Amino acid sequence: MESTPQTEHASRSSQAVATRSSGGLESERGTTTIADVVVTKVAGIAAREVGGVHALGGGVSRAVSGVTHRVGIGDDRSQGVAVEVGEREAAVDLTLVVEYGESIPKVAEAVRSNVVARVEGITGLAVTEVNVTINDLYFPGDEVTPEEPARVS
Repeated sequence: MESTPQTEHASRSSQAVATRSSGGLESERGTTTIADVVVTKVAGIAAREVGGVHALGGGVSRAVSGVTHRVGIGDDRSQGVAVEVGEREAAVDLTLVVEYGESIPKVAEAVRSNVVARVEGITGLAVTEVNVTINDLYFPGDEVTPEEPARVS
């Protein structure tokens, strides 16, 4: 069969579509590289979307984040999230605080499912694992601190 410019264009288009649908990070027109911070933010937001998750991060990181947030630096979306990103895959480690009364295994599995769906859907990277560490329980009223009396009147 003789090749014409139209058949060559159709052939290239179908190859590009096939490449895009099989991952989307490499095509005949170039490659897409996704930074760790992007995957970190997507995973952090996805974990917070799950009911029963009160916060991400350990006690120290939450305290440091509170201070940095008050002075206008830092990003809460990356707190409690660590990722390892390769060319086609990503692994995610999360540290969570779960609300008291929630089933920890159910919350952890829901977080895993949502993180995989969001990271794969947004970045095109295959998520190889999502490790979840529950380091605390949140009890309603825990963060209520009594107001300090005024030092001057």
